[in-house]
Amino acid sequence: MTRRLFFLTAILGSCFAFCAAAGAQTKAQLGIVCGDPTARCRNRENFQPYELPFETGKNFVISQSKPFYAVILKSVKLKKDESDCDKAISEPDREDAQELFPRNMVFVMRCWESGQNSYTNVADGVSFMGVYAGQTLAQANALLKKVQATGRFNGATVRRMRAEINGT
Repeated sequence: MTRRLFFLTAILGSCFAFCAAAGAQTKAQLGIVCGDPTARCRNRENFQPYELPFETGKNFVISQSKPFYAVILKSVKLKKDESDCDKAISEPDREDAQELFPRNMVFVMRCWESGQNSYTNVADGVSFMGVYAGQTLAQANALLKKVQATGRFNGATVRRMRAEINGT
């Protein structure tokens, strides 16, 4: 009986240690967003100019950023076959918006493709342009006021999200 108890305790202890290590690994993979395009960012060269860069760690296949706030400037419903995704929000449109917010990265999700950023809290079949608005709701609301003051982005909204990459 003692031998069985020892064996069961060893198995449960191993499972607990494995689960704790897996949880710690998941937390370590949440990267900090590089929200200021003028600031140094270690992994910026791994991202397209229209993607919001974040720390991915080394040798990643799947990575996710820490939560952040964005102001969604524009969104476009795509055709079901996504044949219009390259035309949904152009790079010149993004660059024009970037000039308005030089210290906040303006980013675009056109279509989902493996190896490129996708973003949580976004409906399927939608392309959007957003601007990084910070880590807190207060920062996001302050940026929303600046966005509204431009008069160029009717219906701009604040959204909490994460950036993700799935390279598989």
